[in-house]
Amino acid sequence: MTQKVLITAGPTYEPIDPVRFIGNRSSGKQGYAIAAALQQAGYDVTLISGPTALPDPDKINTIRIETANEMLEACLDTLPADIMICAAAVSDWAPAEFTNHKIKKRDDTTAPVITLKENPDILKTLSNHENRPALVIGFAAETENLEENAKTKRKRKNCDWILANLVAQDHKKVFGEDQNHVYLITADKTEDWGETSKTDIAEKLTRRITGFLNADE
Repeated sequence: MTQKVLITAGPTYEPIDPVRFIGNRSSGKQGYAIAAALQQAGYDVTLISGPTALPDPDKINTIRIETANEMLEACLDTLPADIMICAAAVSDWAPAEFTNHKIKKRDDTTAPVITLKENPDILKTLSNHENRPALVIGFAAETENLEENAKTKRKRKNCDWILANLVAQDHKKVFGEDQNHVYLITADKTEDWGETSKTDIAEKLTRRITGFLNADE
């Protein structure tokens, strides 16, 4: 039977007013590459994508969303799945209130105060869901203490694997690039996959997933 895979990719945009939002620099390239690799390997793939400049991948059910809440809702609507890969860079916070009109500069030059609220934790929610996939994989983009922070995140989120990468503090590496340097962190080991293309990472992850599933048969 064909295994069903659910993948999130790209950023989320959390609206402040009709023209502004809180977002991040994620291009979605890694998540899209993983979706393509799994589809080519014969998996039934659903891709839930935040706003990106990438076209919808061929032969993949792609659901476009903008906010973290929309992404979570789309994930829950797509369950059950055999595998969940949370590659999206979900905004941790969103404005507590949406302003219906564009916020204007003030005559006294003071900046507006924007109160934030915490967004839902999609990876943690799905890792603890009653319809939890058999394999849940998260991503961790860190600026320091990569392995320590990623191991802590894996336990806190209750996911099976974490793919961790170090992002430059000046944001000039990784985001939008075709190369990445990731580490696969599981419950019992850390593997350095070295610096390679995001396509190669996607293909290696696909092989690892297939091996994991075959071992359970």
